[in-house]
Amino acid sequence: MIASLYGRVESIDSDAAIIEVGGVGFKVYMPTSALANIGKPGDTVKVYTHTHVREDNITLYGFPTAEELWLFEVLLGVSGLGPKLSLAMLSALTPDQIRMAIATGSTEMLDMIPGIGKKVASRIILELKEKIGAGMAVTPTEETKENADVLAALTSLGYSPMEAVKAVANLPDDAKMKLEEKVKLALQYLGSR
Repeated sequence: MIASLYGRVESIDSDAAIIEVGGVGFKVYMPTSALANIGKPGDTVKVYTHTHVREDNITLYGFPTAEELWLFEVLLGVSGLGPKLSLAMLSALTPDQIRMAIATGSTEMLDMIPGIGKKVASRIILELKEKIGAGMAVTPTEETKENADVLAALTSLGYSPMEAVKAVANLPDDAKMKLEEKVKLALQYLGSR
């Protein structure tokens, strides 16, 4: 198994990069965020890889950090979730956002990813909640489950899942409040800390 590659970027496509190591070019499929930050042809890079072997194909999937590789491999353990959907998840959401969605039981956040519907999102949460959700520093409440859109907005603005969950927990209990008002109040809370 190939655990990592250290070499020169030969070319970058929309879903993969060719990394030359010792005169051999390896095609490595990567999340779009990793491809955007890998550099340009000629740059030296290191990627952590997962070798996926099927009867008729051997494919490399690469990640800039060991943490992303670990999350990819954990996602592969979910029944019915293959490498392409796992890669799509890491392309659409950051590892923190995925962990937060699983910890809070937010199927809404996961099913916005192309190829993942409510059923698959529910299965991911069910199978990984204890494994991934246990690592969250705060326990999700019913309030955080109801405010998944607010959590998604805050994490997309760069706040950590832990900060987002704390901000949502401090929102007033007003069912009539609109999403924009909730986000504004959560940002005020985070700004005052």
